[in-house]
Amino acid sequence: MTPGTAAAVETLSADDAIRQSLARGPVGTALLQIERARTGSAGWDTAQAHIRRAVAGPVDAAEHAGLYYGAPAIAFLLHAAADGNPRYHRARDTLDTHVLRLTRRRLTLAASRAERGEPTTFAEYDLFYGLTGIGALLLRTHPDSEILADVLRYTVSLTRPRREDGADLPGWWVTHDPDETLPTPGGHANLGMAHGAAGLLAFLALATAGGRLVDGQDEAIATLTGWFDQWRQDEGDNPWWPQWITREDLRAGRPTQTRPGRVSWCYGTVGIARAQQLAALATHDQRRAQDAENTLAAALTDTQLDRISDLGLCHGLAGIYQTAYRAARDARSSAIGRRLPAIATRLARHAAASSDLSATDEQDNGLLTGAAGIALALESTRHVGPPRTGWDTCLLIA
Repeated sequence: MTPGTAAAVETLSADDAIRQSLARGPVGTALLQIERARTGSAGWDTAQAHIRRAVAGPVDAAEHAGLYYGAPAIAFLLHAAADGNPRYHRARDTLDTHVLRLTRRRLTLAASRAERGEPTTFAEYDLFYGLTGIGALLLRTHPDSEILADVLRYTVSLTRPRREDGADLPGWWVTHDPDETLPTPGGHANLGMAHGAAGLLAFLALATAGGRLVDGQDEAIATLTGWFDQWRQDEGDNPWWPQWITREDLRAGRPTQTRPGRVSWCYGTVGIARAQQLAALATHDQRRAQDAENTLAAALTDTQLDRISDLGLCHGLAGIYQTAYRAARDARSSAIGRRLPAIATRLARHAAASSDLSATDEQDNGLLTGAAGIALALESTRHVGPPRTGWDTCLLIA
């Protein structure tokens, strides 16, 4: 395992790139085996073999690395391993040095972009590859560090509006499309957990709950919760939010999206409601907490879940279960918890009938959309208490 520089990254093969991907590569499978070793359902020998595979070769520590790829992804894995096995302490500490250096560089680049008056991008701030994801890692690994405080200050800055072409835009507004097949002329403000406001809110809320505060953090949380209040769409007992807001939506004061999407972790009601629950708990807002819990419970009905055809963490049942599981542990009422057994049964039944869990293609065995993430959620259905490795902190739900 050799952390590389920006110059060295040019020599990385496609296999090396996949190998250090938390989203698609063997890092997710290694996390699964560590979780099983920590719970006693499997041995450390199996976990160690998968860890060796994930760290065998150069590690990308260039500027594009983030929680789901490169040095931060491998650091996330090694922290999970080191918490249960001291043999990984030295490797963990080595990766931490590179992650801290990378974070400082990423913050410098973000500051330069802001000074030029340019809008941000997913790559700069989101959970998968941006500073929100790196912040989630630091919140777990270096909670009292000044560099985490700097990431929090950066996140707070993204909640301040920016003026462009006569319009007031949210600070996390991007000019690129959310997907190359989904054009948003003039840009958009994303609302999801993976790339948008819910991820920012969850990160700030988790930091607040842990006593990690910077100037303006409370106001930033209020700005984000106010944004969700503004764009909430009520459809009977099933409130929902659009995936993103465009310039046309801002002018009209209502979203062009007329129907709710899937109730997934990444973009849907489940992820957004969990982010609002976390914010309410952090700020002791009992009304908002109850509303978030009611909203999440309403998203877990059979009618809603029948629309879900995917099993994975990002878009599917595994992510819905894991998010609801974490929300139920914090909820004051039992409405979410009562739905968990049915979701667990549904997930187990579909997983047993799916070829995904026996796929040999590495891209099908990853954490985010593949077999490792599904299996980790299934582990949560089988054990009392939260995951021993805290693997789901990479989803910003805990």
